[in-house]
Amino acid sequence: MKIARFSHQGDIRFGIVDEDDVVVLKADPMFAGLETIDERIPLADVKLLAPVIPRSKVVAIGRNYRDHAAELGNDVPDEPLMFLKPNTSVIGPGDTIVLPPQSENVAFEGELAVVVGAIAKNVAVADAESVIFGFTIANDVTARDLQIRDGQWSRAKGFDTFCPVGPFIETEFAVLSQHIVTTVNGEVKQDGPVSDLIHSVAEIIAYASSVFTLLPGDLILTGTPAGVGPLVSGDVVDVTIEGIGTLSNPVR
Repeated sequence: MKIARFSHQGDIRFGIVDEDDVVVLKADPMFAGLETIDERIPLADVKLLAPVIPRSKVVAIGRNYRDHAAELGNDVPDEPLMFLKPNTSVIGPGDTIVLPPQSENVAFEGELAVVVGAIAKNVAVADAESVIFGFTIANDVTARDLQIRDGQWSRAKGFDTFCPVGPFIETEFAVLSQHIVTTVNGEVKQDGPVSDLIHSVAEIIAYASSVFTLLPGDLILTGTPAGVGPLVSGDVVDVTIEGIGTLSNPVR
């Protein structure tokens, strides 16, 4: 089931995607369930928004694909390499990634993202699925020069607009051999299977929840495959994962 958060006639609403329509939900399904109202709106008539705005945090995992770690000359960490992005970095489909004046090398990183659906602390790997609301797509935009210069990643990963998310939350997604495919201006830059994750989704949830409590609506970005590269003003970057959709954002 694909769940959309969208704007229509000045109101922000939630709905279930049914082919070319959105069946409107009574309220935020993460907290109010999947009760619908008697209203359908054509998808073409709505503005899709980030399907979730984390009230708490965006948790991200670095170097979680061997080929990506290798392309940047990094070792593969024994444990998940975890960092945070502020929720103010989140934007939705079609929103603009803004290049900050502080950086001369801003890169795309297409990723599978987990949407947390329950309060979660010290979750066992075997129980991780029970706290997942669904999956979406994210772009962990990174100021690569600042990442290298700072030695830690808060500034490089944290600028406003540096976490595009969308287009939908897929509640029935199973991590199999689907590919993350990132294109810039239609040219394929990344193409790697999500099954190549070093630390699995369940292991990431267990690890993160052993450090801090995960809250409903938190996002977990699971890492990016090889092929990351720079963005310049005028680019359009698309991240596609089969079964979820395509997240598209212009750059300026």
